[in-house]
Amino acid sequence: MTMQRKVIEFTNLLRKSGIRVSVAEGIDAFQALEVLSIDDREIFKDALRAAMVKRGDEISTYNELFDLYWSGFYDSLRESFGDLGDQMGEMGIDLESLMKQLAEMMGQMDGDLDLGELAKALLTQDLSALENMIRQAAENAGTDRIENMLQVGFFSRRTAEQLDLEGAGGQLEELAAKMAEMGMGSEEIEAMRQLVQKLLESMRRSVKNFVERELQTRNHDYMEKFRKEMLQEKSFYHLTEDEIMRMREVVNRLAQRIKNVLSIRKKRRKRGKLDLHQTLRRNMARGGIPFEVIYRHRRKDRPKLVILCDVSSSVANVSRFMLQFMYGLQECFTKIRSYVFVSELGEVTSVFQDSDVNSAIEKALDGGDVVNVYTRSNFGHAFHDFWRDHLSSVDNRTTVLILGDARNNYNDPRAWCLRDIHNKAKNVVWLNPESPSAWGFGDSVMDRYTPYCDIVEECRNLRQLSRIVDQIVL
Repeated sequence: MTMQRKVIEFTNLLRKSGIRVSVAEGIDAFQALEVLSIDDREIFKDALRAAMVKRGDEISTYNELFDLYWSGFYDSLRESFGDLGDQMGEMGIDLESLMKQLAEMMGQMDGDLDLGELAKALLTQDLSALENMIRQAAENAGTDRIENMLQVGFFSRRTAEQLDLEGAGGQLEELAAKMAEMGMGSEEIEAMRQLVQKLLESMRRSVKNFVERELQTRNHDYMEKFRKEMLQEKSFYHLTEDEIMRMREVVNRLAQRIKNVLSIRKKRRKRGKLDLHQTLRRNMARGGIPFEVIYRHRRKDRPKLVILCDVSSSVANVSRFMLQFMYGLQECFTKIRSYVFVSELGEVTSVFQDSDVNSAIEKALDGGDVVNVYTRSNFGHAFHDFWRDHLSSVDNRTTVLILGDARNNYNDPRAWCLRDIHNKAKNVVWLNPESPSAWGFGDSVMDRYTPYCDIVEECRNLRQLSRIVDQIVL
């Protein structure tokens, strides 16, 4: 495929993924080819991006598609075959010595060697030849029609059939048999058979990897939607560091949703509510025609928020995610006070106000900066600390939001502290990452706290959190 055709196909992939590339921008990309080469990868990538991408939020999609389309598979192929020597070494086989002996004996076979192109490329680990063969076989198998994850296995098998991978494996097995007839030792023959199996495994893995890359390249919009859907359902307990970082944007959108709802309510309060009775009375002189509209204004105090977040090791991933959520809520309320606890309670309000999100979270989770996170959970102790030192921060405009699993290590839950908090607050909301079926069992004291909460919800993934946000603010 010529470079011009590759640019046209890449442009179509960008358009399919939602990046609008005009004809003029495509022409700009062609002109860039006159002075640039793919060999200077970063400059080539930047030049195409400058020609084709107009919006900042499209850059990540462009970068991912560029890496998938223009490079990467050869590197992936090299990774699949590159550790073959180590794998054989772990089995006590010197791959270099085996290949040298094999080459010498094959040289003695004259024209009696009947190996196909794939078998030869596998045996010599000619990665360039293997890459071209996989690409051609995948094209013949119709992988450009792949649409979803369920088709990966089907197109991988079709591609392997086009390659005749089983036939190549049979040819290599026959070669091993001929080597045995020529006097190669039994240990070497067994080592050769092990090598053939490893080569075939690496090839199957490479074929599947190529098909998966085709899926991501040609259906980037679908795959992104699929990944986001999976992330919505994935438990906070099992999030990786990378996934937590990727979800930061979603958390910010949730916080923005709360801010937008509160802003709309503020505008409505400022404008007032139509007073139909007074409007009719005021316009009686005009025959009841409402030339003058009267609004009824009702003063409503702006809400305040107090957040108590469990940061114990048992909910480490949950805590990190919830702290992101807490950070995003700062601008949504008139006054917000944030606390973290394991056993002792520590306030992080100023930390969240004065630091960027990464620094704030790290300080909140640091082993001794705010609270000792290495001690055992004691919700009763933390609630008592709040009751004793911070109860004055709660009034009838305050929503108290508690994030934690209520695992109390068989300590006194001191539920009366939460009762007093509830009596002063506008409402108490508890989000628990554990399933309700576990509440009240073992060292869980959730059943002791539930009577003093207005809303108690399981919150172990993003979908549940989104639903709870709607429930709280809408």
